[in-house]
Amino acid sequence: MKKVWLLCLSLLMVLGLLGCGSDTGKAEEKAAPAPVQKAETPAKPAAAGKGKILVAYFSATGNTKALAENAAQALGADLYEIRPEQPYTSQDLNYNDETTRATVEQKNDSARPKLADLHAPVADYDTIVLAYPIWWAQAPRIMDTFVESYDFTGKNLTAVCTSGGSDIGSSADYLQKITKGQANWKPGRLFSPSAGAGEIKGWFDGLGF
Repeated sequence: MKKVWLLCLSLLMVLGLLGCGSDTGKAEEKAAPAPVQKAETPAKPAAAGKGKILVAYFSATGNTKALAENAAQALGADLYEIRPEQPYTSQDLNYNDETTRATVEQKNDSARPKLADLHAPVADYDTIVLAYPIWWAQAPRIMDTFVESYDFTGKNLTAVCTSGGSDIGSSADYLQKITKGQANWKPGRLFSPSAGAGEIKGWFDGLGF
């Protein structure tokens, strides 16, 4: 009987030890969970053109287009054409007729011709050179539409112009006043459509952008 009692007591002790070992394993598993391997987040690519120069031009006759192309080549810049929804015809540009489209628009400070494209890559560039002809001593109203259509906060802005006889006048100053956002404007300049790279680059370098 004594042997049976000792056998039962031994069996109970073995079962107790096994139970404690099992609980200890579970406790350790909770206290030290396997580390989770986090996937590396790929770096976001820089915006196209960021830090570069954009020459955004409007040209009704081709003269300003030639200057814009020369400027883009001289400055290592990208080109963007500002296009009106309704293109200008030769009749629209007849300055001897006060009823023509261009003349009527230029005499109306609130005139805003619609843009054909509303997705200019303005946000992708730090410096933007606006190129346009001088109409009645001012920038064409399509330029008013352009500078009011995008936020130029923090951008460097300047202007290059072509003209049949007048100077750049107050055209860039006027555009500066109506430009949307707080931009860093520098004085613009009138150039010949065939201005050379050296002339354009020398003027641009002097702006201190």
